[in-house]
Amino acid sequence: MTDGLSQSIRYSQGTIIVEGFDGVIMSKLGDWVRRDQRTLEWRAEGRHYREIALTLRDTGVEWTDGARQYDLLKLQLKKEITPRSHQAAAIRSWTDAGRRGVVSLPTGAGKTILAVMCIAAVGRPTLICVPTIDLLQQWSEVVKNFFDGEIGMLGGGHQNIQPITIATYDSAAIYADRLGPMFGMAVFDECHHLPAPAYSLIAQSLIAPFRLGLSATVERSDGREEVLFDLVGDLVFEGRFSELEQKTLAPYRVVQVEVEMTPTELEQYNYSRSIYKNFLKSARINFSDGQGWSQFIALSARSAQGRAAMKAYREQKRLAQAASGKLTELWKVLQIHQGERVIVFTDENSLAYNIGREFFVPVLTHLTKPAERSKILEEFRKGSITVIATSKVLNEGVDVPEASVGVVLSGSGTVREHVQRLGRILRHKEGKSAVLYEIISKGTNETYVNQRRRQHYAYQGSFTSHRS
Repeated sequence: MTDGLSQSIRYSQGTIIVEGFDGVIMSKLGDWVRRDQRTLEWRAEGRHYREIALTLRDTGVEWTDGARQYDLLKLQLKKEITPRSHQAAAIRSWTDAGRRGVVSLPTGAGKTILAVMCIAAVGRPTLICVPTIDLLQQWSEVVKNFFDGEIGMLGGGHQNIQPITIATYDSAAIYADRLGPMFGMAVFDECHHLPAPAYSLIAQSLIAPFRLGLSATVERSDGREEVLFDLVGDLVFEGRFSELEQKTLAPYRVVQVEVEMTPTELEQYNYSRSIYKNFLKSARINFSDGQGWSQFIALSARSAQGRAAMKAYREQKRLAQAASGKLTELWKVLQIHQGERVIVFTDENSLAYNIGREFFVPVLTHLTKPAERSKILEEFRKGSITVIATSKVLNEGVDVPEASVGVVLSGSGTVREHVQRLGRILRHKEGKSAVLYEIISKGTNETYVNQRRRQHYAYQGSFTSHRS
């Protein structure tokens, strides 16, 4: 006893409250706890439960654990799983790191099954966080195949919490305080989303000692990967396309196609780009220092010249992305791959809908209703539909192993987007060979965007051709 208080820890609103310990013990907890100046309580983020509990256990003093609201969970796999070599290596690395950390594997390499094996090994109530409703459903189907008992779901109209619960990041953030003490393990699918301030709260509030992050690529354009590693654990395993191709993923090649813009398109492009570039020069904005884009956004809102520059930037980007020659080239690709499942990727909804009108194919965007999206994807899997146009909603999380051809008409230079789109066509199927076409407008900034993407290892070893 100290100052009449029992020595204990408890959970309250996303934090661990530490009570009744003497100064010597509190000094041992100093890396994680802070004094709340309003209540004078010693508090720590929920995520530090593991460090606090282990430290208190090592002191040898008696204390009460009022923070944890879960027990061991006996989990028996309904089906035996024989891990592939890369899955076994990833699990070993994750286990050696104290069952905490991030595993990076390309789409189609079995991240979900790897997580199922980890959940079974840990034997604790588990919260699985996913970014989309599609993934909520997909995870639910997989988990039900391997574990008995009701599987909880949060999101998409579901509000059911069970020892194994799958939640969207949005719903988990809303219920973070309630979920915090209920789970001993947390799985973060597409974990590159986690550093976003709204989602970081989830990992901060959960006391789960065991954590597994899954992603095809952890790189973020804002450089906040370290936030992810702090919340989940270090990057403990990374499997690359070249190492998994043919064994786990479909063999693939990347074909770059350059198309000429019409004289009118090119004239309009150069005019808009000159307005944009002249503003950057006059404002002394340098994109090489990492702050250029933020400066451009801020300055473009402060004057008529700046607003004109932003409008010109968007117009030159639109002209390059929607060049008429791209649709001609897309038609050629579709003729070459008649009967194969093809996904056409764009950066903007307007271009996706234009493709839908021109080629009479279904379009998936964030505006597509869930029931319609599910129907389209089901028909695509069955082969009743062989071509889908999409903006960004198929970049991640949709299982379409039948797709073997991807066509990128427009996109960003980010590594993640490229890996996600490539991953949509690489799921293994006997006899399958995949190809990703990147159709870019010659003589525009798309050339440099594509060059930036091509620095990624996913391009290494894949056959690449260029056509005009």
